[in-house]
Amino acid sequence: MKYYIIAGEASGDLHGSNLMKALQKEDVQAEFRFWGGDLMQNVGGTLVKHYKERAFMGFAEVLLNINSIFKAISLCKKDIANYKPDVVILIDNSGFNLRIAKWAKENAFKTHYYISPQVWASRASRVEKIKKYVDAMYVILPFVEDFYKKYNYKVHFVGHPLIDAIANRTQVDEYTFRKENQLNEKPIIALLPGSRKQEIKKMLSVMLSVVKEYPDYQFVIAGAPSQEYSFYQQFINTKNVSFISNKTYDLLSVSTAALVTSGTATLETALFKVPQVVCYKGSWLSYQIGKRIITLQFISLVNLIMNKEVVTELIQKEFNTKRLKKELDIILDEYQRTKFFMNYYELEKKLGGRGASEKTAKIIYKAITTDH
Repeated sequence: MKYYIIAGEASGDLHGSNLMKALQKEDVQAEFRFWGGDLMQNVGGTLVKHYKERAFMGFAEVLLNINSIFKAISLCKKDIANYKPDVVILIDNSGFNLRIAKWAKENAFKTHYYISPQVWASRASRVEKIKKYVDAMYVILPFVEDFYKKYNYKVHFVGHPLIDAIANRTQVDEYTFRKENQLNEKPIIALLPGSRKQEIKKMLSVMLSVVKEYPDYQFVIAGAPSQEYSFYQQFINTKNVSFISNKTYDLLSVSTAALVTSGTATLETALFKVPQVVCYKGSWLSYQIGKRIITLQFISLVNLIMNKEVVTELIQKEFNTKRLKKELDIILDEYQRTKFFMNYYELEKKLGGRGASEKTAKIIYKAITTDH
């Protein structure tokens, strides 16, 4: 079978690559053509466009780049039409993928959506589009299945693929990891400032502003695969700060605490059982727009899944040096840390165990072979 897969960022590339591996087990002759990244490319097939070329964050940033986005949508439609896949698999990335889903469905292509757009967070009116243009939806968060039930749309809850991604990784030896990355014996506070330039600019300076207060710890920046070290250098103006690129999981596995930009990384940090403070700062315009259309009580996946405040969220003005120090003191306190661990174990149970990629691949393969 021919599979056309569209992922739009680093997390989509990770989940896309694992789904491709699972599809290969179901369909030994699987052919892939995709929009994604290095991890998907490593599995095989043809990469049409790398996610780095179209990573725009926030409403204002999307508006500024609208021409290149429309060009990419047009290219994608032509490419699907030429390739004639048996199924189009869309991964998250709703602004782009819902447009492709509409076109694909109208042109008689099967549309399967792995990892639902965040319609549960804002603009729930998009559910009607999804019902109309998406043949099968796979959700990875338990509360999203409940959300769709309200709209009489049956979806597949497959569990969270991060559980597999973390369980399947090769464990690092802490002593070796520290030695290879020139880290000393002090406990590590990991800094995860995001993966896009706009995010890192907004987050990293504030995260680094507390370093001098913690001489007994070392701070390590988790560099994103999409950015060069030279970009991070401009923000580092103090000692006791190290930088490690493209090894976030290894870093989290040996960290004592973390300051994390809101997004998938908050869940990854929780699954590594690392106490964290969640941070977010967008452009003024993006924040003002977002505040008016996002209907959620929390912004971090950890709190959303647990439906209570497990991790502190510092948003916009709250994300400042004084508050950050106060919250970091709390998560470094031994008594408070025990509460984090208990909540994190409960969180993992709610996520439904291992095998998300395999479950999804089985359903997709069965659906498209039944239709043939």
